[in-house]
Amino acid sequence: MKSLLTLIVMVCGTGTLAAQDTTAHPAPAAPPAAAAPASNASVEAVLARSVVDRAPQDTGTAFPDSVGTVVLWMRVTGGSGQSLHHVWFHGDDQVGDVSLAVGGSPWRTWSRKTIPADAKGAWHVEIRDEAGTVLKRIDFTVGQ
Repeated sequence: MKSLLTLIVMVCGTGTLAAQDTTAHPAPAAPPAAAAPASNASVEAVLARSVVDRAPQDTGTAFPDSVGTVVLWMRVTGGSGQSLHHVWFHGDDQVGDVSLAVGGSPWRTWSRKTIPADAKGAWHVEIRDEAGTVLKRIDFTVGQ
Protein backbone atom coordinates (compact mmCIF):
# COMPACT_ATOMS: atom_id res chain seq x y z
CA MET A 1 0.00 0.00 0.00
CA LYS A 2 2.87 2.32 0.83
CA SER A 3 4.39 1.84 -2.62
CA LEU A 4 1.03 2.58 -4.26
CA LEU A 5 0.73 5.81 -2.26
CA THR A 6 4.27 6.79 -3.25
CA LEU A 7 3.45 6.11 -6.89
CA ILE A 8 0.33 8.30 -6.73
CA VAL A 9 2.28 11.15 -5.12
CA MET A 10 5.03 10.85 -7.76
CA VAL A 11 2.52 10.76 -10.66
CA CYS A 12 0.68 13.80 -9.32
CA GLY A 13 3.98 15.64 -9.07
CA THR A 14 3.33 17.19 -5.68
CA GLY A 15 6.57 15.95 -4.21
CA THR A 16 4.93 15.87 -0.78
CA LEU A 17 2.23 13.87 0.79
CA ALA A 18 -0.59 16.09 1.95
CA ALA A 19 -4.17 15.55 2.89
CA GLN A 20 -6.71 17.06 0.51
CA ASP A 21 -8.12 20.33 1.85
CA THR A 22 -11.89 20.23 1.67
CA THR A 23 -12.44 23.37 3.75
CA ALA A 24 -14.50 26.01 1.98
CA HIS A 25 -12.52 29.20 1.45
CA PRO A 26 -14.06 32.53 0.49
CA ALA A 27 -13.51 33.54 -3.10
CA PRO A 28 -10.90 36.23 -3.61
CA ALA A 29 -12.33 39.72 -3.66
CA ALA A 30 -13.33 40.91 -7.10
CA PRO A 31 -11.14 43.64 -8.50
CA PRO A 32 -12.70 47.10 -8.26
CA ALA A 33 -14.95 48.00 -11.16
CA ALA A 34 -13.08 49.87 -13.82
CA ALA A 35 -14.02 53.50 -13.99
CA ALA A 36 -14.93 54.99 -17.32
CA PRO A 37 -11.72 55.90 -19.07
CA ALA A 38 -10.80 59.51 -18.60
CA SER A 39 -10.90 61.60 -21.70
CA ASN A 40 -7.50 62.20 -23.21
CA ALA A 41 -8.77 65.37 -24.86
CA SER A 42 -7.23 68.74 -24.08
CA VAL A 43 -9.62 71.59 -24.83
CA GLU A 44 -9.13 75.27 -25.57
CA ALA A 45 -12.41 77.17 -25.90
CA VAL A 46 -13.77 80.69 -26.29
CA LEU A 47 -17.15 82.32 -26.72
CA ALA A 48 -17.61 84.48 -29.80
CA ARG A 49 -20.27 86.20 -31.85
CA SER A 50 -19.26 84.33 -35.01
CA VAL A 51 -16.72 82.06 -36.70
CA VAL A 52 -14.97 83.09 -39.92
CA ASP A 53 -12.56 80.74 -41.70
CA ARG A 54 -12.76 78.38 -38.69
CA ALA A 55 -11.53 81.14 -36.33
CA PRO A 56 -13.64 82.79 -33.58
CA GLN A 57 -14.52 86.48 -34.09
CA ASP A 58 -15.43 89.08 -31.47
CA THR A 59 -14.70 86.89 -28.43
CA GLY A 60 -15.66 87.63 -24.85
CA THR A 61 -17.63 86.65 -21.78
CA ALA A 62 -19.96 89.65 -21.59
CA PHE A 63 -22.42 90.47 -24.35
CA PRO A 64 -24.10 93.70 -23.21
CA ASP A 65 -26.62 93.76 -26.02
CA SER A 66 -29.01 90.86 -26.32
CA VAL A 67 -27.28 89.06 -29.17
CA GLY A 68 -29.05 86.67 -31.51
CA THR A 69 -26.43 83.92 -31.23
CA VAL A 70 -23.36 83.04 -29.22
CA VAL A 71 -20.79 80.58 -30.55
CA LEU A 72 -18.71 78.24 -28.40
CA TRP A 73 -15.58 77.55 -30.46
CA MET A 74 -13.14 74.88 -29.31
CA ARG A 75 -9.84 73.39 -30.38
CA VAL A 76 -9.35 69.81 -29.19
CA THR A 77 -5.98 68.08 -28.96
CA GLY A 78 -6.19 64.32 -28.44
CA GLY A 79 -9.56 62.70 -28.11
CA SER A 80 -9.79 61.67 -31.76
CA GLY A 81 -12.85 59.49 -32.33
CA GLN A 82 -14.63 60.74 -29.20
CA SER A 83 -17.72 62.91 -28.96
CA LEU A 84 -17.69 66.00 -26.80
CA HIS A 85 -20.82 67.85 -25.69
CA HIS A 86 -21.50 71.56 -25.42
CA VAL A 87 -24.09 71.80 -22.67
CA TRP A 88 -25.70 75.25 -22.48
CA PHE A 89 -27.29 76.71 -19.32
CA HIS A 90 -29.32 79.86 -18.68
CA GLY A 91 -28.98 80.31 -14.94
CA ASP A 92 -29.29 76.77 -13.58
CA ASP A 93 -31.60 75.54 -16.36
CA GLN A 94 -30.06 73.38 -19.08
CA VAL A 95 -31.29 74.74 -22.39
CA GLY A 96 -29.18 72.83 -24.90
CA ASP A 97 -26.85 69.86 -25.44
CA VAL A 98 -24.92 69.64 -28.69
CA SER A 99 -22.85 66.51 -29.43
CA LEU A 100 -19.76 67.14 -31.55
CA ALA A 101 -17.55 64.39 -32.99
CA VAL A 102 -13.80 64.86 -32.73
CA GLY A 103 -12.44 63.66 -36.05
CA GLY A 104 -8.71 64.17 -35.53
CA SER A 105 -6.07 65.92 -33.48
CA PRO A 106 -5.97 68.83 -33.39
CA TRP A 107 -9.62 69.41 -34.26
CA ARG A 108 -11.61 72.66 -34.37
CA THR A 109 -15.36 72.67 -34.02
CA TRP A 110 -18.11 74.85 -32.58
CA SER A 111 -21.77 75.10 -31.70
CA ARG A 112 -24.17 78.04 -31.77
CA LYS A 113 -26.84 78.94 -29.24
CA THR A 114 -29.64 81.31 -30.13
CA ILE A 115 -30.22 83.68 -27.24
CA PRO A 116 -33.83 84.89 -27.01
CA ALA A 117 -34.29 88.62 -26.30
CA ASP A 118 -35.86 87.81 -22.92
CA ALA A 119 -33.04 85.50 -21.79
CA LYS A 120 -30.78 88.14 -20.30
CA GLY A 121 -28.60 87.39 -17.33
CA ALA A 122 -26.14 84.74 -16.28
CA TRP A 123 -25.30 81.89 -18.64
CA HIS A 124 -22.67 79.20 -18.75
CA VAL A 125 -21.64 76.45 -21.11
CA GLU A 126 -19.84 73.23 -20.21
CA ILE A 127 -17.72 71.04 -22.46
CA ARG A 128 -18.22 67.44 -21.36
CA ASP A 129 -16.70 64.16 -22.49
CA GLU A 130 -18.69 61.01 -23.26
CA ALA A 131 -18.74 60.02 -19.57
CA GLY A 132 -20.22 63.39 -18.61
CA THR A 133 -17.03 64.76 -17.05
CA VAL A 134 -16.79 68.53 -17.34
CA LEU A 135 -13.57 69.36 -19.20
CA LYS A 136 -14.15 73.10 -19.29
CA ARG A 137 -16.77 75.61 -18.16
CA ILE A 138 -17.20 79.17 -19.41
CA ASP A 139 -19.46 81.62 -17.60
CA PHE A 140 -20.88 84.58 -19.52
CA THR A 141 -23.57 87.24 -19.31
CA VAL A 142 -26.03 88.52 -21.86
CA GLY A 143 -27.73 91.93 -21.82
CA GLN A 144 -26.15 93.38 -18.70
